[in-house]
Amino acid sequence: MTQPATQDVYRFGIERTARILVTTGNEIAGSRITDFLGIVRGIVVRSPSFGQRLAGISKSLSGGSIPEYAQVCEAARHEAYVQMMQHAEDLKAHAIIGMRYDATEFMQGVTEVLAYGTAVRLERV
Repeated sequence: MTQPATQDVYRFGIERTARILVTTGNEIAGSRITDFLGIVRGIVVRSPSFGQRLAGISKSLSGGSIPEYAQVCEAARHEAYVQMMQHAEDLKAHAIIGMRYDATEFMQGVTEVLAYGTAVRLERV
C-alpha cells in the first residue's frame, strides 16, 4: 500500500501522536503520571456541502454506504483531534489519556464533533 497524501492521512485512521502519546486507556505502559493538567478538547461544527448533501440524498434512497457523508464525518473528527492535540501541546503535556470522540446533531444537518481527553505529564519507570 502506498503512503497516503498528508491531507488524506485521517482517512486511513492514522492520527499524529509523535510528540504527545494518545490512548483511550487510563495509563501509559512504562510510565507514571506525575501531573494531571486537565481536560483538553477540540470541537468542530460541520454540515455537508450542497453537493455532498445532494449525493447523499440520492444514495440514501437506494440504501447502502454514503461515502460523501463519511468524508464529512472523518474530516470533522480529524479537525477536532488536531485541535485537541494543539490544546495539549499548549499545556506542555506528554500524553492524553482517556481520549474519546462525541458527536451531537444540534440542528438538522449540523453536527458537533468533540475530541477530548485528560492531558498528563509522565515520568519513565
